[in-house]
Amino acid sequence: MSTHPSPGVQQAREALAARLAEVRKDAGLTKRELAVRCGWHESKSSRIENARTPPSDADVRAWCEACGAAGRAPDLIAANRASSEMYVEWRRLQRTGLRRLQESGAPLYRRTRRFRVYCSDVVPGFLQTPGYAAALLGTIAAFRETPDDVSDAVDARMRRNSVLREGDHRFAMVLEESVLRHRMGDAATMAAQLGHLLSAMALPSVSLGVIPFTVERTIWPMATFTVFDDVRVHADSLDAAATLTQPSQVGLYVRAFQQLSGNAVFGAAARALVTRALATLDG
Repeated sequence: MSTHPSPGVQQAREALAARLAEVRKDAGLTKRELAVRCGWHESKSSRIENARTPPSDADVRAWCEACGAAGRAPDLIAANRASSEMYVEWRRLQRTGLRRLQESGAPLYRRTRRFRVYCSDVVPGFLQTPGYAAALLGTIAAFRETPDDVSDAVDARMRRNSVLREGDHRFAMVLEESVLRHRMGDAATMAAQLGHLLSAMALPSVSLGVIPFTVERTIWPMATFTVFDDVRVHADSLDAAATLTQPSQVGLYVRAFQQLSGNAVFGAAARALVTRALATLDG
């Protein structure tokens, strides 16, 4: 197989190939010796190590077992499965408008039981009001020059957000205080959004914390991310959404969320920060 047309996918394949080569070298095996132990031709070992042929899960498992490193197989198999999807280009997803992007995540939201959400830029989609969502998605559509289906996208987001009140879902969310101050839409839109946050804090399925400007931090502010159960992470950037499924990667984000939560305030202290942000809208 030739180089993948997506640079992200190819980079993921090359990273996996390098890790497999490291496992082989740590075991002191040549490619030929590895091939013999795995029961395949030596050229297959070379193609995998040179990222020309993506291995199957069974190939990765056999590789690790042949090298006496069976314990490394789960992480490498997860990396292998993620290589074709770990870097999803927003431009490709948004070519037909934002509604489709909102709807594409609905099945994942329905089957996830525990969500951990950290936001450093905007209010989490789960907690957005229609007005706030329209203002935010409108800026995204304008910036990316995508078809203008913001109204349909907002409706799709609101339908997706029904998981807040339906089914056995739990949401742990942590926001930077700056999220409360960044204005998306006019003052009335922000007032409605902040009021909605106060209401959401009373939901039995939601734990919402805010990291104050003044806290002495034990971990730095970072890019927004969501952990789905303990198996998947979505970490957003300007041009892409990284989907991470390796146990070690997911564990890293879970640990980051725990530390960020340790910097946050909850309950009355969090409500006070939201109320204070509300008061500034009159100024």
